[in-house]
Amino acid sequence: MDRDYQSAYGGNHDGGYRRQVGKRPVTDYGSSMVQWMRNRQPRYKGASKVEIERPSASYLANVLPPTARPQNPADAIPAKHLHSSLNKARHAVNVVRWTPEGRRLLTGSYSGEFTLWNGTAFNFETIMQAHDVAIRAATYSHNEDWLISACNDGVIKYWQPNFNNVKAIQAHHDPIRGISFSPNDTKFVTASDDASLKIFDFSGGVEESVLTGHNWDAKCVDWHPTKGLLVSGSKDHQVKLWDPRTGRCLTTLHGHKNTLAKTLFEPRRGQLLATCGRDQVARIFDLRMMRDICLLRGHEKEVSTLTWHPFHTCLLSTGGNDGSIYHYLLNEPNTPPNTATSIPPYDSPEPANAPAQTVYPAHRLQHAHDAPVWSLDWHPLGHILASGSNDRVTRFWTRARPGETECFNDRWHLGEAAVEGQGAWNARAGRRSMREEEEMELEDEADGLIDQTMPSKQAILPGLPGLSLPNADNDGTSVGGAQKFPQAAGNLPPPPFSLPGGIPGMDQARFAELLASGKLPPPPPPGQGLPPPPMLGANFDFSKLPPGMLPPGFPPPPPPFGAAAGGLPGMGSSEGLGGGGAGVRRRGPLPSQQESLKEEQRKGKFRPV
Repeated sequence: MDRDYQSAYGGNHDGGYRRQVGKRPVTDYGSSMVQWMRNRQPRYKGASKVEIERPSASYLANVLPPTARPQNPADAIPAKHLHSSLNKARHAVNVVRWTPEGRRLLTGSYSGEFTLWNGTAFNFETIMQAHDVAIRAATYSHNEDWLISACNDGVIKYWQPNFNNVKAIQAHHDPIRGISFSPNDTKFVTASDDASLKIFDFSGGVEESVLTGHNWDAKCVDWHPTKGLLVSGSKDHQVKLWDPRTGRCLTTLHGHKNTLAKTLFEPRRGQLLATCGRDQVARIFDLRMMRDICLLRGHEKEVSTLTWHPFHTCLLSTGGNDGSIYHYLLNEPNTPPNTATSIPPYDSPEPANAPAQTVYPAHRLQHAHDAPVWSLDWHPLGHILASGSNDRVTRFWTRARPGETECFNDRWHLGEAAVEGQGAWNARAGRRSMREEEEMELEDEADGLIDQTMPSKQAILPGLPGLSLPNADNDGTSVGGAQKFPQAAGNLPPPPFSLPGGIPGMDQARFAELLASGKLPPPPPPGQGLPPPPMLGANFDFSKLPPGMLPPGFPPPPPPFGAAAGGLPGMGSSEGLGGGGAGVRRRGPLPSQQESLKEEQRKGKFRPV
């Protein structure tokens, strides 16, 4: 589904005209999920009742999500470029993480900023300054309630799903390169350039143990998805497995010949361990044999990152320092011509002593980025891969549609020069298309930041939904908006009013004179009771009364205008409400850190130190 532009120029809500640029791809996975859920059946009954896709565009309606076909991992290879997203102020993208529900992509940049991109239309949503320096690592908890991030200063911050910062701790004094949660989310581990690993209690943010054993900077760390087992990689070329309970190093895996860049357990079964480094090779270790079983070759430069597919245990994606992204199928070696074929150790007579099998890429995106790829992350449904690079661009990749072949001959696969030589791509048109995409991103960012700009401070009183104040001028907002309340002019006499029946023994003019002078009226004679409350006008000046005192029977005055304390429940203070933009619904500010922390403590999810 694509966003449709009817013409090259279109009107906006302000009555003017602005140029509409290009088309933005929109990936809607709802129909595929609904069709699979409607027609799925137990695996012992065979395949799905939906007809298998064939290489024709008419079979697009039969495309199923990757989890529907666990036996066909090749169908989930993301070979098609969807969109390139970039910020107005460009910085290297060090971390990309999908939110647990898959609706947004979170990126952490070298400038310490968090940026949220829409997971369906890939447009800008919001940006915030999360750290003072470069963000190096970020991960979500397994219960999807927390996000923790780490930076070059060794600071770790706790974030709620609404990106409210609850806590910050000084974990290291050197840059933190990796961070990972335990299976039950009660602890997390960090890896730092000080050559140590540290285990922290999440609730209290207290350091529990320090794991030492590496001889150089610790570059990565991961916690096993189901077991009490840690893995770390270092600049000393070693991969170490640790017991988090005792802090003891269980074993050291020697195989790499240069600095480790990433170590990652397979998330589904937890039997395999993937590692990569600057020796241009990624290795797959079997934890049951404590040895490497696969060598992933094909990269011409250092391998900077890797990630496992969330459903297919044999699909692995890697990113290189030359900007390339390779996809490997561990059960398909894809040996090039004139190259000897190797067999997996499981099929040899002596698996413990057999050489590791060499696996080559099943698909290559040789020109995915123009600089090193620092981070890769799969959508929770496994149909979109996001990549962040040092070229300051975040890109989205997905599966090719049935019968689609043009995506395999684009500039991401062949390069700009080769595609331009074939006449399939024009450099000038490509640069113009890139400028149009940048303009579209700038417009999205400008529109998205409207809701985050605090309006001008004016003395107004918030209105209730469906109820307007007397003699108030509506500012043009929709129901529930803010209504302006006119302030009373100083030193003006109160408007005339009438007292039905009057007060026995006292003239109304005398009572009005006493009220205007600020004196209290005399009490009524015994046995007469209190008079009914008079009907005051909307512009009555209550400032002439003594502070905190009212005549008997009078209703209390409204709260002071512009007061920061008090106010209507759920509406906040009047200073945060704006009257500057008529017809614009503005988003309220997020709760404060202290209020959010108290709320979490009441729920029992956060224990103070």
